[in-house]
Amino acid sequence: MTLSTEFVTSSRVLIPLAITMAAPFLIWIFRGNENRREAVSIWAGILTFLSVASMIPAVLDGTIRKFTLFTLFPGVNVSFAADGLAFVFALVASFLWIFATSYNIGYMRNLNEHAQTRYYFCFAVAIFGAIGVAFAANIFTLYLFYEIISVFTYPLVAHHQDDEAFSGARKYMVYLMGTSKLFLLPAMVLTYVLAGTLDFHLGDVAKGIFPADADPTLVTVTYILYIAGLAKAAIMPLHNWLPSAMVAPTPVSALLHAVAVVKAGVFSVSRVILSGFGVDMMDKLNLGIPTAYLAAFTIVVASLIALTKDDIKARLAYSTVSQLSYIIIGVAMLTPEAVQGGLMHIAHHAFSKITLFFGAGAIYVATHLKKISLMNGLGRRMPWTFGAFAIASLSMIGIPPVCGFATKWYLVKGAMNIGQVGLLVALLASTLLNAGYFGPIVYRAFFKAPAEGVDMEQYREAPLCMVIPLFTTALISVWLGLYPQTFLNFINIFGKF
Repeated sequence: MTLSTEFVTSSRVLIPLAITMAAPFLIWIFRGNENRREAVSIWAGILTFLSVASMIPAVLDGTIRKFTLFTLFPGVNVSFAADGLAFVFALVASFLWIFATSYNIGYMRNLNEHAQTRYYFCFAVAIFGAIGVAFAANIFTLYLFYEIISVFTYPLVAHHQDDEAFSGARKYMVYLMGTSKLFLLPAMVLTYVLAGTLDFHLGDVAKGIFPADADPTLVTVTYILYIAGLAKAAIMPLHNWLPSAMVAPTPVSALLHAVAVVKAGVFSVSRVILSGFGVDMMDKLNLGIPTAYLAAFTIVVASLIALTKDDIKARLAYSTVSQLSYIIIGVAMLTPEAVQGGLMHIAHHAFSKITLFFGAGAIYVATHLKKISLMNGLGRRMPWTFGAFAIASLSMIGIPPVCGFATKWYLVKGAMNIGQVGLLVALLASTLLNAGYFGPIVYRAFFKAPAEGVDMEQYREAPLCMVIPLFTTALISVWLGLYPQTFLNFINIFGKF
């Protein structure tokens, strides 16, 4: 599918940003009334999603809306653009915000958590940051919103305000803010020196912003700095912040792993590779395949570590480290099928992984259990929760008809097309490893007898405002598996594949 790209100046791209910027302040204003406070989050999510969705016809017709707020100096400005890749992330983040808020209400109220207004305020600002990253038209704008996400998720990670929470939050900030200052800022400076601009090259993934005669050594160094500076992508060895952040409440873990934080990381890496360097420059300097093998290493090693974890959130955390690199490996292979598989996994992983974390939180609210070894027979008492968990697990493993299968199908085709046997082996090995660490959870819940002396009658499903979102996102994972074209349309428009 090939369409001519038309660029138009339109402030309409600012509407989702305006809604998400207003939401935190309204949450603060209504801090004395929890129903109104939480209604703001739900309505903000709905309105943000509708405002993003209203621009779908134009982007599918090849129109890219752009708007510049202000210019600092030539080539450096705060500007936004709505192209196909932006819509993959923006639609996911805004849509899942609605479900996350419903789930938050059940989780926070049932556990009588403290500082709920601060929690909802920071949660909303993190979504604002995610929408800003999605629509960033240049590296400078992306950097600003990338940092907003880091700063305002720190209070969420440290929410419990005990030694463990502060320790995890410190590591979170050292990794994310440290890498962005040490590597991402210098990468931006080098980009400006080499290219004279920080604006992404939109509408054609072949071309990037670097001139053809740019010094190849400096361009390579700049690329390495970007990969190291975007630590939210959790590529090994810059991954350890993510398991450490599991001290946060489970809905925050869902935000970190499915909606905003890590998705901002892999989205930023994808944007920098495809709209910053471009396929031609990546090929010329042979940057893609080494990146793909680094991602393949992360996929396999993180899966092996996940096998050793008995804490359900820790297992899910290492699963996320592994699954994020599916996106990187796809984009780094630089072939149409591989890039399609990688970018569609931004959405596919989001819906499946948020289901898994919602499930873990529902289990904790209903039973206060965290250890997988203690969940024998629990599926018979919580069939809706564990049924949804099973569906999402199938997606992570890559079994049809759930959406994870579509991702792996495209990635495997991409690896075969370029004859990269090592990448193919890593992808197939990860499928077996995924089955190895998700299968036992579902098997224990439904088919193993409860431990002797455990009264299973005391357990029941979590509140409906938690169960409905998690089962709905599980069903959407199936729907996306049956209709992978849903997000593929935006990817094809973006990449002209």
